[in-house]
Amino acid sequence: MNDRVYYAIGDVHGEAERLAALHDLIREDANNLGVAPVIVHVGDLIDRGPDSRGVIERVMRLHEADPTAVTIKGNHEELMLAACEKEGAVDLFHWAQNGGVETIASYEHVNGRHDRWQDAIDEAHLKWLRALPTLWRDEERKLVFVHGGIDPKKFPECSDEIRLWTRSKHFFDTWRWPERDELDGLMVVHGHTPTDDFTPDVRDRRINIDTGVCYGGPLTCLVLAPSEAPRFLSS
Repeated sequence: MNDRVYYAIGDVHGEAERLAALHDLIREDANNLGVAPVIVHVGDLIDRGPDSRGVIERVMRLHEADPTAVTIKGNHEELMLAACEKEGAVDLFHWAQNGGVETIASYEHVNGRHDRWQDAIDEAHLKWLRALPTLWRDEERKLVFVHGGIDPKKFPECSDEIRLWTRSKHFFDTWRWPERDELDGLMVVHGHTPTDDFTPDVRDRRINIDTGVCYGGPLTCLVLAPSEAPRFLSS
């Protein structure tokens, strides 16, 4: 029997203290239930907030201590990797305009300033980010964890671009989804698109847990236990 209890965390965006507080709430909740939590981060660990480096360091340590932990790559991680590895002005500008300036500052605060800003970024962090998946599934429970969303016409063969970036109505409006065996009973947990009211958006086939922590909302965790309704923790 698949009795895992998932704790899925929305977009963190450099809010290291909020993430630490939410991890504590998750451990307390799991202890009360008498279960080992399966913690899932749905991407966008970085950018805009004050301590992106601290967020990555914390999540990497969690993975080392807990092999069940899952982290999905978000579009902001993809922007960071492109800026660091391609070293083009366009890639750097695009990342900087979307919170990369704050992320670089968080690395320079710990590692010092360098002639090349890239040299302030821990190589171990970049290596870890490169290896992150863009989608993770519990096929038995028909759960999908992804950053942006899926293409209902092609799932599970969606492109990484769709998984990282989509805000298509063909995904958001679940009544548009085609009748396909691959979608039968599916529940997609995602972030990427901040909710207008800073509360989770719960639909029949998807749950959006990006509650706009970098815009004044809370950092949200979705709790999914077998045969129970979704519930939420926040910090």
